[in-house]
Amino acid sequence: MDVAVSGSSGLIGGALCGQLEGRGDTVRRLVRRPPRTPLEIRWEPDRGLLDAGALDGVDAVVHLAGAGIASRRWTRSRMDLILGSRTRGTHLISSAMAESSRAGSGPGVLVSGSAIGFYGDRSEEPLDETSPRGGGFLADVCVAWEAATRTAETAGVRVAHARTGIVLSPLGGLLGAQLPLFRLGLGGPVGPGTQWMSWISLRDEVSALCWLIDNEVCGPVNLVAPEPVTNAGFAASLGRAVRRPARLRTPAFVPAVPFGRRLVAELMLSSAVVHPTVLQEGGFIFADVCLDDALRSELELT
Repeated sequence: MDVAVSGSSGLIGGALCGQLEGRGDTVRRLVRRPPRTPLEIRWEPDRGLLDAGALDGVDAVVHLAGAGIASRRWTRSRMDLILGSRTRGTHLISSAMAESSRAGSGPGVLVSGSAIGFYGDRSEEPLDETSPRGGGFLADVCVAWEAATRTAETAGVRVAHARTGIVLSPLGGLLGAQLPLFRLGLGGPVGPGTQWMSWISLRDEVSALCWLIDNEVCGPVNLVAPEPVTNAGFAASLGRAVRRPARLRTPAFVPAVPFGRRLVAELMLSSAVVHPTVLQEGGFIFADVCLDDALRSELELT
C-alpha cells in the first residue's frame, strides 16, 4: 500500500512511518521544505499549496500535522495558531483528495487526526463515539478540525477521525515531560488527582492508525486504552515503574504559572472517561490494556 503521512516528524507520525515501512508499505512524507527524495511531497498549508496530482497513486493519507497544544501558554495568538494549523491543513488535504478522487486517481482513505478533547471536562461520565461534544477551547478545535474533512467525505473518500487520548512514550508528550521528576522521586498527582485520564501507549496508537487504514471504518474513533485511570492512579503507576515514591502532590497553581490557568484547566485538570468502543467492536487487539504493563513496556525503550 502507498500511504502519505503529514506530521511525519512528530512523535506519533515518526513511529507510524516506521511501522508502515516495516510492514512493507511505501510511505510518502508531506514536508514544508523542498523535497529531498522522490518519496517526499511538498505542501505549504499556510499558503494553501498542495498539488492534487502529487497524490496520484497514493492509496491512503494519514493527516497528523498541527501546532503543539501543550508546548506553551495559550495566548490568543497561540490559540489561533493551534486552531488554524489544524483546520487549514486538513481543509487543504481534504480538497486535494476530493479533486484527485474525482479524477479517479487519488487516495480513497483519509485518517485524520483529532483528540478526545472533543468531549471536554465530563467528570466520571462514560463516553464513547456517540457522546456529544463538550465545552471549552479544545472541543471547539476538535469540532472545526473534523468538519474540515467534509470536502473529501462529500467526494466519496472514506474518512476516519482518530480521536486520540494521552499518548504514552518516554520520548515526548506527558510521560516524557514527567519522567525526569518521577525518576528523582519528585513526582505525584497534579491538583486533586481525582480527574480521569484516558491514555494509550504509543505502540497501540500506531497500530490503531494502521488498523483504521486497513479496515472499512469511518467517522469518529476513540484511540484510547480500555482502562482509563485517575491522575492519582497514573502517578502511582509511574512511581512503581521507576521504583520511586510518587507522593508529592503538585498544586494546580504551580503549572499555571508557566502555562496559564486555561491550559492547565483543560489539559491537566479536566476529566474524561473515554472508551474505545469502535476499536473493540471492530476486533482491534490492544497490546497494552493495563497501565502498569504499558509503562513497563514503554520504559524499556529508555
